[in-house]
Amino acid sequence: MTGDLRLDPVTFEVLKNAFITSVDQMGEQILRTCYSFVIYNHDFSSALHDAQGECAAQGNQDIAVHVGTLHFTCKEVMRYFDGDMNPGDVFAINDPYAGGTHFSDVRLIRPIFADGKLIAFAQSNGHWSDMGGSVPGSFDVAARDMFREGLRITPVRLFDKGRFCRDVAHLIASNTRDPASIIGDIQAQAQATQVCEREILRLVGKYGRDTVETGLGAVQDYVERSVRQRIAALPDGSWETVDFIDRDPAGGEGMIPIRIKLTIRGDKAIYDFTGSHPTIGTIYNSAFGATFSAVAAGMKTFFPDLPLNSGFYRAFEIVVPEGSIVDAKWPVAVTGFLMPFEKIMNAIYEMWSKLMPERALACAFNLEYLLTGGRDARSADKPLFMFYDWLPGGWGGRNGKDGSNVTTACFGTGMMAQPVEGQERANPILTTEFEILRDSAGPGKWRGGAGAIKTSRLLESENTVISYICDRERAVVWGIEGGLPSMPHGLTLRRVGAERDERLGSIFSDVPLREGDVFSRPTAGGGGFGDPLERDPALVCEDIKDDYVSVERAAKDYGVVIRPVDVELCHYEVDAAATDRLRNTIRAERLAWARLDPEVVAARYRAGEINALDAVRQHAVILDWDTGALLPESTRQFRDVFERRSAAQWQGG
Repeated sequence: MTGDLRLDPVTFEVLKNAFITSVDQMGEQILRTCYSFVIYNHDFSSALHDAQGECAAQGNQDIAVHVGTLHFTCKEVMRYFDGDMNPGDVFAINDPYAGGTHFSDVRLIRPIFADGKLIAFAQSNGHWSDMGGSVPGSFDVAARDMFREGLRITPVRLFDKGRFCRDVAHLIASNTRDPASIIGDIQAQAQATQVCEREILRLVGKYGRDTVETGLGAVQDYVERSVRQRIAALPDGSWETVDFIDRDPAGGEGMIPIRIKLTIRGDKAIYDFTGSHPTIGTIYNSAFGATFSAVAAGMKTFFPDLPLNSGFYRAFEIVVPEGSIVDAKWPVAVTGFLMPFEKIMNAIYEMWSKLMPERALACAFNLEYLLTGGRDARSADKPLFMFYDWLPGGWGGRNGKDGSNVTTACFGTGMMAQPVEGQERANPILTTEFEILRDSAGPGKWRGGAGAIKTSRLLESENTVISYICDRERAVVWGIEGGLPSMPHGLTLRRVGAERDERLGSIFSDVPLREGDVFSRPTAGGGGFGDPLERDPALVCEDIKDDYVSVERAAKDYGVVIRPVDVELCHYEVDAAATDRLRNTIRAERLAWARLDPEVVAARYRAGEINALDAVRQHAVILDWDTGALLPESTRQFRDVFERRSAAQWQGG
C-alpha cells in the first residue's frame, strides 16, 4: 500500500528513502565542515520540511532532543517572513519560546524553490558551545530568566538571495565567547542546507515537481496511518506515573514532580501533564516545543521501524498546564530543559512498557554537561577556551536483556562520547581516568547498563571557572518490575593541597578553578528490570569477571555469594548453598529495610556503617550525600515510587 494513491508503490518507496538520504547528506556535510568540536561530536540534527513547514523527513543519526521541535521553528520563520522568501535565502532562529529547545541550539533554514514555487525547506540545527550569557558555555544554574542565558535569536535573515549578511552574522557571533567558530558553523550549516536543496531539485528534475510535492505529503500520511493502526490495536485505557527533578535551588527541600497521564483512545494517544510543578527558579524548565519533542522521542522508542516525520506527531496530543515546568513562557530560564526532557522520556518508557511489555525497559541515566572555561596559558596570547563535555552512561534493564553499557543518553543517542585526545589538544585539561564504573548498574533480574567515571586535571590556565548541570542526585535512576535503583550523580573536586574531595553535587555554576585542581564525575547506570534475587547467579558471576559488579555488591544486591579462586585470572565461583541462604534472608527482611526509620539510616550513613548505594537500594532514603543530613521530603517522594516500582513486585517479601 502506498502513502498516496497518486504515487505508484515503487516511486513512493524511492522518494521516502531519498528524502531521508537528503537529510543524512546534510549531516555528512556538517561533519566535514563544522568548526565546533561539539557539533563534530554529533550534537546536531537536520530536517526536510514540506511547503507548510511540516517535517517530511529526519535523518538516521539525528538526536532525539531536536527532532520534535524542528517543524515548530520552521513555521515560526515562515510566519515572520511570509511573502518575503527568495531562492538563496537562509534564516536563523534559536528561540525556545517559539518551539525551540534552548539558545545553544541554533537552526538555519533554507527555503527550496522549484520553477519559481516554494516547495520545501531544509533545516540544519547545531549546538553552539557558547551563546554568551553570564558564564562560559551559557549554562548558569542561578539564572531565573533568559537574560543571563545568552543571545535569543528571533527569526533573522543570514543569507539574502545568496548574499552572506556579514553584518548580521558578526553581530550574533560577537555576543559569544568563540566568534570565529560561530562564523565557521554558520557557513557549515548553510552549506548543509544547500546540499539538501540540491538533492531535492535533482528529484524534481527526475520525477517532476508535482510528484515530489505529493511525495512530501505522502510520506507523512504513511507514518500517521501506520502509527494509528498500531495504537488502535492496543486496549483503550489510562496509565499514570511521575518522575522528578532533584530540586528547585531557589525553593525549599523536596523534589519537583512531573506528572503524566497517558490515555489510549481509539487510534490516538493523549499525554496529560496536569499536576506537574510550576516553573522553578533555575534553568531546569522546559518550553512547550521541548516537551513536545520529549513525548515524540519517548513514544518513538516503541516504534523503531517507522520513519520519523510530522505524520508521527499527528497520532498524539499533549495537554500541558500553562506556566508549569513543562510549559515555560518567556522570559523563564530554559537552558537546562534537558533535565525535564529526560524525565518525560523515561516516564513514557515506563507507561509504554505496560502497553508493550515485550519492549519494556527501566529508567536510563541522566545526561550531564560539564562546562569549564577560561584562558589557555599554554599559549603566549592566552586565548579563551571552552571545555564542553558530556559522558555516556547506562540504559535501563530490559525485558529479557541487560541494559546497554556506557551508551550516550536517551536525550541524544546519535551523540558521540568525545575523544579525550581532541579535548586535550584544544583545552588545558588532562584526562587521568575514563573507565566503566563498577557497581553503577541498577540491580535486577536483568541489570541496568553500567555507567562511567571521568577524572580530569586543570593545566596551565587563568581565570578559569567550572559549571555542571545534571540531575538524579536525589531522583535517583529507578528500576521497574522489582528492579533496584542505580546510584546518585554528583561531581567532586580535589583542590591543590587539599586533603579530601569537596563534593559539589549535580548542579552548580561559575566555581573558580586553579591550575592543578582535579575534578571527577560519575554517570549512573540504568535501573534494574525485575527482582534481582531472580537473576541467574552465573550471570552475576560473569558481571564480577567483567568488573561490572563487585563481590560485596553481588551479595548485598543480588544475594549471590561469590568465592574468589584466582583474582588475577578472573576465576570466581558461586557458593550455591550460601547463596540460597542469603537470598532467603534478604527476601524475608528487605521490605523492613525499605521502611526503616530514615533518621536511623542517615545516622548509619554519617557513622560510615553504610554507603550511598546501601541508602538508596536497601532503604530508599535520600540524603545530602556530603553531610549525611536526611532530606525528609525527598525521601518521602522517593519511597512512594520505590514502593510502586520495586517493593510491590517482590515475591515472598
